[in-house]
Amino acid sequence: MDLTQLTYLWVGASFLLYLGVALWARATSAGEFYVAGGGVHPAANGMATAAEWMSAASFLSVAGLVASQGYGGSVFLMGWTGGFVLLAVMVAPYLRRFGKFTLPDFIGTRYQSPTARVVAVVCLLVASLVYVIGQMTGVGVAFSRFLGVQPETGIYIGMAVVFAYAALGGLRGITYTQIAQYMVLVFAFTVPAVLVSLKLTGHALPQVGLGSSLLGSDRPLLDVLDQVMVDLGFNAYTAPQPGSMLNTFLFTASLMLGTAGLPHVIVRFFTVPTVRDARATAAWALLFIAIPFSTVPAVGAMVRYQLHASVNTGVSVVAGPEMDLFDAQGHLPHDQKTTWMKEWEETGLLKFSDRNSDGLIQYYNDQSSDPEFLARVEVAGWKGNEMQVNPDMLVLANPEIARLPNWVVALVVAGGLAAALSTAAGLLLAISTAVSHDLLKGVLNSRASERSQLRAGRWAMAFALLIAGMLAVNPPGPAAMTVALAFSLAAATLFPPIVMGIFSRRVNSTGAVWGMFTGLILTLFYMFAHKGLFFIPGATFTGLLGGPQGFLGISPEAFGVVGAAANCAVAWGVSNLTAPPPFHIQNSVRGLRRPPGGGLE
Repeated sequence: MDLTQLTYLWVGASFLLYLGVALWARATSAGEFYVAGGGVHPAANGMATAAEWMSAASFLSVAGLVASQGYGGSVFLMGWTGGFVLLAVMVAPYLRRFGKFTLPDFIGTRYQSPTARVVAVVCLLVASLVYVIGQMTGVGVAFSRFLGVQPETGIYIGMAVVFAYAALGGLRGITYTQIAQYMVLVFAFTVPAVLVSLKLTGHALPQVGLGSSLLGSDRPLLDVLDQVMVDLGFNAYTAPQPGSMLNTFLFTASLMLGTAGLPHVIVRFFTVPTVRDARATAAWALLFIAIPFSTVPAVGAMVRYQLHASVNTGVSVVAGPEMDLFDAQGHLPHDQKTTWMKEWEETGLLKFSDRNSDGLIQYYNDQSSDPEFLARVEVAGWKGNEMQVNPDMLVLANPEIARLPNWVVALVVAGGLAAALSTAAGLLLAISTAVSHDLLKGVLNSRASERSQLRAGRWAMAFALLIAGMLAVNPPGPAAMTVALAFSLAAATLFPPIVMGIFSRRVNSTGAVWGMFTGLILTLFYMFAHKGLFFIPGATFTGLLGGPQGFLGISPEAFGVVGAAANCAVAWGVSNLTAPPPFHIQNSVRGLRRPPGGGLE
């Protein structure tokens, strides 16, 4: 069976499974639509949470960024994993005890303010929408390879698929669909990693293979990869990336705070019966997340090594692939590109250009600042890098680059789609809930029927998906970097009022509202300055910030911490200049942290 048939088989079977589960577990009431009825087992909920967490950014893009950035890409692993611990310790149990199943509901009730509820909805919609853009970018990448279409077409197809089962099943259907999706994606992520590790190092565990020697050599894989990259003008793979240590620290912290403020993750802790189950959900989720996340560094390093070896046999210490295709110096001719190169070139995610008209592919860092390397480039007659690789394609292309069997390639496509669709569905439900429950019922019409809430929620899903799909056609960066912007927004807007609402009796509604406004406007302004107004290419205005480097060299993805600090400062200052919250609110906050009877239930 050829690759196309196998891909249709794997992807078609997985889609039928998801739709079947969504039909079986479809929501029949508002409670099931919003919180899955509140009776999900912690282990099952932990697996669903892990699937929602293993988004297109995690499955497709993080390993690709680790491959392209090396050591520098580890900020995603540290920030997202650390953020989950922060969520489990500081946020989830207390929100579960409070008894409100959405973030705007908690904020509106805790601060006794419809205005605070509405502002929280706005912040939630902005952060979730940016997150969906990242997911749709990943969906476009996966569908482009699966169907042989441009990523833009893949995005439109993915929009239809994710809306079908998200709108049908609600959170109850999505929960059980995500359990199935986790099984698919973790199998699809680890199996190729195991096979590639065996091929390169002889070790089945990729985590062990990462620190082992290449087959046929006494040199460790990472040592060889470092040398390869230095020889081609890149920084050593294991060396810290150039840039500010402050930015690295803030980037990691922004991902952590954003994790603890993301609505589609927090809502998972309302689907279990008790606070104790909420804690157990976090523990199970961390266990399930650890399986793919601990494999990411190995996948990144191995795909980067193979990428270089596929166009230049001179970098390989073992027999190079299809040796007869290469010239005497080990360079691959443009007219001898391998099958995987031709297939990915059609998607537009892999591009070639013969800049010096020598008929050979030179893949190197043409932005290197090493004078010795630049002198060698000039002698060789190279005129610039001739292969451009979109990091989002590397995980999907990994088994093809390694020349693994077709069934493995098809499996990875199914896994990538499972990861992207599972998170997109959760995000759409968070958007739907914010509009139908928090705005319609919570502010506009307290007597709105369940039927009208569900209708409004599904319309909100469709509208959000349409906007996200349109913006994903020209995303502000790779999927993981786009998702990092969403985390930055969540950190700057939602995390502060949640934490202050739990741990401070003095912060009032006026402070919370002004704090959220400050965090949202400041962070959006900084992002748009660097990424373009509404992420439109060419609409940047970094001149207002003093230049492209911005404030102290802080990237937009890391700016969430600055926004969060401004949010907290404004909220605290305004609260201390205005009347304190009512006594019963202060008392409820005290009881939330120190419940009568001792301990959490």
